[in-house]
Amino acid sequence: MLACVPSAVLRGVDGQLVRVEVHVSRGLPGYTVVGLPDAAGRESRERVRAACLSSGLPWPLSRVTVNLAPAAVRKPGSGLEAAIALALLAAADALPAGALEGIGVIGELSLDGSVRPVPGVLALVGTLAAAGVEQVVVPAADAAEAALVPGVTVRAARSLGELHACLKGEAPWPDPPAAPPPPAVVADAQAAGDDDPADLADVRGLHHARHALAVAAAGAHHLLLVGPPGAGKTMLARRLPGILPRLDRGEALQVTRIHSAAGVRTHGRLVERPPFRAPHHSASAVALVGGGSPRVRPGEITLAHLGALFLDELGEFPPSVLDALRQPLEERVVRISRAHATVDFPADFVLVACSNPCPCGRPEPRCACTDVQRARYLRRLSAPLLDRFDLRLEVAPPDAGAGPGPPSAAVRDRVATAVERQRDRLAGTPWRRNGHVPGAALDTVAPLPADARRTWRAICRTRAVSGRGAARIRRVARTIADLDDRAEVTADDVELASMLREDLA
Repeated sequence: MLACVPSAVLRGVDGQLVRVEVHVSRGLPGYTVVGLPDAAGRESRERVRAACLSSGLPWPLSRVTVNLAPAAVRKPGSGLEAAIALALLAAADALPAGALEGIGVIGELSLDGSVRPVPGVLALVGTLAAAGVEQVVVPAADAAEAALVPGVTVRAARSLGELHACLKGEAPWPDPPAAPPPPAVVADAQAAGDDDPADLADVRGLHHARHALAVAAAGAHHLLLVGPPGAGKTMLARRLPGILPRLDRGEALQVTRIHSAAGVRTHGRLVERPPFRAPHHSASAVALVGGGSPRVRPGEITLAHLGALFLDELGEFPPSVLDALRQPLEERVVRISRAHATVDFPADFVLVACSNPCPCGRPEPRCACTDVQRARYLRRLSAPLLDRFDLRLEVAPPDAGAGPGPPSAAVRDRVATAVERQRDRLAGTPWRRNGHVPGAALDTVAPLPADARRTWRAICRTRAVSGRGAARIRRVARTIADLDDRAEVTADDVELASMLREDLA
């Protein structure tokens, strides 16, 4: 007999619908899986068989053929095993006809019959819901996360035996998962301070750098801080999470889906705080951008989507790794191409980087680096990469008696107000922040008054700014006006935007 169960597998951070077909026929006992499974899928025979026998369910002494459709798409992971087991039981007449009608199944099986959690449940359940599946069976550990998908009934499964009894009508379905306790906030694993980020008031002095950090947070502008050790660069950058506004529900669902697909536990709650990722400078290009085999996985820049990516000691990263950031910084998406698949990862993030001015990092006159060493160190940061930073500042150590500035809460309120102004102005466009607006659309979306335009042209001519750099000065000037809650950009805003974009190389 033949039985079919809908399920799904991960394709990047999205789900791929899979139709699990099981055929049980006469012949020598055997078990064959077709449809391009990976190694974990080919090993499903042993786990499915042991789970059925441990649960007291029959295992047919017949020829079993499992087809994973569509056959031309690779199926990574072991999340199809629960669907295979139920389809096999239905094909062997161990489940009544129609018991699996309209039900999708996701889960990995343990040898004792328990249903184990799988990564990316939010994306997988969303894929099944979009295909018209009304009920989805998921591992009990993933039920709260699956319940975040609207329009679908989630059934929690602890074991294959319990699932079999519920489908036969011998036992009621378990109660739906309880809603997570408020506040429904999950801080990123690398977020500074988790739910209580470090306060910006801890930073003494550095007024221009503090203002640049607020501009970066408000307009999604990339920021580079260069200065000697002890100047406060890292301390300042790690306070960025405290001034970023919370994500709305749509954004929170996007971030939660990405983290779930990457295996970052969300505990069934929305990630409402913008992520903050800070990889070590020894990270490879694949770890930063994404890739891998057999399943293409998201990198750090995708995990920082709608949040911030902090690269400390930027000059210590391999140049090839840094240059891999150039396309994602411009297009806000990562396209990973492999022989068997092409996957797009979202990468809309704010890049904040810190670097020493030379290998030793000491200020003049204590610097012992030669001109050759300085030139070699600066060449690690290519001109195209530097040109993609909207804000570039040299940071000097503050005076010992410098006082604290405004706390994070006050700066966050200003940033939130600026973000709302941008959302109202950019409503109906494909862009969310000033930093996203392409140069060709600036005259339409954010026109400059006559005096501000004259100042902008004079600055670009005097400094020989590139076309990309000229557009970035305009975007930053627009964000500075938004932070001050002003409708028009002034010549002073343009001059300040130019000052915040120093020539570092």
